[in-house]
Amino acid sequence: MRFAFVMDPLDRVLPDKDTTFVFMLESLRRGHEVYHCQPGDLFLDHATPHARLRRAEVCRVPASERETQRHYQLFEERIARLDWFEAVFMRKDPPFDLAYFFTTHLLSLVDGRRSLVLNHPRGLREANEKLYALNFPEVIPATLVSNDPVRLKAFMEEQGGEMIIKPLGGCGGAGVFHLHRSDRNLNALLEMATANGAQLIMAQRYLPAVRQGDKRLIVLNGEPLGGVLRVPREDEHRGNIHVGGTCVRTEVTARDREICAQLAPRLRADGLYFVGLDIIGGHLTEVNVTSPTGVQEINALNATCLEAPVLDFVEHRVATLARG
Repeated sequence: MRFAFVMDPLDRVLPDKDTTFVFMLESLRRGHEVYHCQPGDLFLDHATPHARLRRAEVCRVPASERETQRHYQLFEERIARLDWFEAVFMRKDPPFDLAYFFTTHLLSLVDGRRSLVLNHPRGLREANEKLYALNFPEVIPATLVSNDPVRLKAFMEEQGGEMIIKPLGGCGGAGVFHLHRSDRNLNALLEMATANGAQLIMAQRYLPAVRQGDKRLIVLNGEPLGGVLRVPREDEHRGNIHVGGTCVRTEVTARDREICAQLAPRLRADGLYFVGLDIIGGHLTEVNVTSPTGVQEINALNATCLEAPVLDFVEHRVATLARG
């Protein structure tokens, strides 16, 4: 099979951490052809999506050899219709900006009878990673979306005098603050976060369980594959790895499965086959759909290979398309 990966440049990929990297590695191990392109390489010709791509090979390189050996090799560029590929993996990292938005529209024109696009571009457009969780009020913490600092402060008091705020378009923990009623900078922070009342933000009840870890649960076609706890540093409220969080082994719990069961029908209907759920203290806080990561961390802690069932799923869906 031929797989196209729409993603960031390969020289930015961290081969020990990146989930897309192991998808490519597993695809090659199974004998599939792997092609790489960036969103800017896509174009429409007579309403048919095409791309400038290069066939790619990736490999594990020992840390001691990385100064002299790359983890990837790119071959001659070619132009191809996207429906020439059995599967197209949309794995561009956030932010979900206007360029990303238009890319999903272009990918929506790929002939779904011939090619699988993962995740479905319509689902990517509809599923803001902060707001999508609000479709499942039974499993989320108390939440307010507003641009009004007065309303936000009233919500904080309702939640015991502290809350988490986050931008609706942020990623990786950027712009996420833990606010308390005693903070002398409270008014200034709310003014800044809301751009003086012009920008909506999300406020959520502060969950003390975050000190034990923010769980990233990897979900495939509505079913949990595995999870990892991201434990924040003592001086941080965010468990994100790039701000110093530590990955800790964890199990998929009965509560995790309850949350997945609530989400599964909607995820499948929206074509969001591979997602990452963020769960704190049994509450769903975010649904990551653009390029969820965490697979390599889970693999390392559990001696698993989560990319294998993902590729099994892709191969099965492609075979179903081929049978018509």
